[in-house]
Amino acid sequence: MEIEKYFSCVDETAGWLEKKIEFKPEIVVVLSGGLSNFLSFVEDKTTISLADIPNFPATRVEGHAGQIIFGKFADVGIAVMSGRYHHYEGYGPQTIVFPYFVLNKLGAKSLVTTNAVGGINKKYKPGDVMMVTDHINMMGINPLVGITVQKPADQFPSMTSAYHPAFMDIARLAAKRLGMDLQQGVYLATSGPSYETKSEIKVYRSMGADAVGMSTVPEVIAAAYLKMKVLTFSCIANQAADLHEGEMSHKEVLNAMNLLAPDMVRLLVEVVKDIAVISRSPAIE
Repeated sequence: MEIEKYFSCVDETAGWLEKKIEFKPEIVVVLSGGLSNFLSFVEDKTTISLADIPNFPATRVEGHAGQIIFGKFADVGIAVMSGRYHHYEGYGPQTIVFPYFVLNKLGAKSLVTTNAVGGINKKYKPGDVMMVTDHINMMGINPLVGITVQKPADQFPSMTSAYHPAFMDIARLAAKRLGMDLQQGVYLATSGPSYETKSEIKVYRSMGADAVGMSTVPEVIAAAYLKMKVLTFSCIANQAADLHEGEMSHKEVLNAMNLLAPDMVRLLVEVVKDIAVISRSPAIE
């Protein structure tokens, strides 16, 4: 799409979706591969293929369903992205975040994302879940380039609280109720699709990164501009290159995600339920 027509495309797509769905979303959940069981907790579902939505391209990543599911969760409207867009698919950064502009236009104010990552922190092991407290953008892109300047004000969003403190508190309490060990740390994003070299991982560790992946940061930057509250969970699918034995593969990541999915879904259900309960409360502003 032409960048100058970005917001008109947002309006067009939101209007198209509004006619297809029964409940406008207040919360958006982004599911990484292997976490589809979360959808069993969503009621009154309407499923739409991303490729069928005006101005949405198809997703092409193995393990991603490429659908958006609208429905109700704990009596609150929800939109679940079963799959996301990545820069390594060849999509520009503005295309990657377009769905979040549309869902925000429909009313979404909260964003809960998940991803599969490599563990840089030497204490992390495959199967751990890390709540992201901050991120480092090594993707070489920013999705807001050319977009924010189309508005007369608020062109430079702050990233100091990109991950919402109250939502992180909710996650800590939920993990405690479930008896889960919840890691906490800094997520570093690269463009992919190649995995990192051993030397790169050593540099990233020295920068303070605890985990590395190929997604999430663009949507979080967009959410900050849209004033959406964000919470992100990273699923440690393998150890990063300098700790990893043998070759790395996407199959390994998918297998690991399938193994840790039950615990991740349990946590996700509890957290989204709590966010739904307080979603209209001024206490989390």
